[in-house]
Amino acid sequence: MSIAPVPLAVFTLLMLAVSLHGLTASGHFPRDTRLQAMTTGAGPAVLWLTILIVLGCLVLGLYAAWRLIPWYGAVIGGGAGILVAPLVLQWFPDRFVDGKRGLISFAAAAVLLSLLLALS
Repeated sequence: MSIAPVPLAVFTLLMLAVSLHGLTASGHFPRDTRLQAMTTGAGPAVLWLTILIVLGCLVLGLYAAWRLIPWYGAVIGGGAGILVAPLVLQWFPDRFVDGKRGLISFAAAAVLLSLLLALS
């Protein structure tokens, strides 16, 4: 079985988006460390809703990758996406990562990439 380069690249980007969201969401725990905007109003709903969305995208992406990519390619590509995430997250400003925009942006990227992978 040969490696399909486009699904592998999309899967790697999906794992990067999921990892970036995970790192961003982990910065909101414990609750005392959250910004004021994330502790009141829609902040907690955005946090928990994006976590659920990204988990769903991860399941969908893993299922699609299981069908399209050999396991060794998925391990290498997915692992690369996970390993590079902390380095990529440093490129974003703290205001973006600590607020709602980071969570929503990374969740939206995960939705787009998981759908792209599932439909290929």
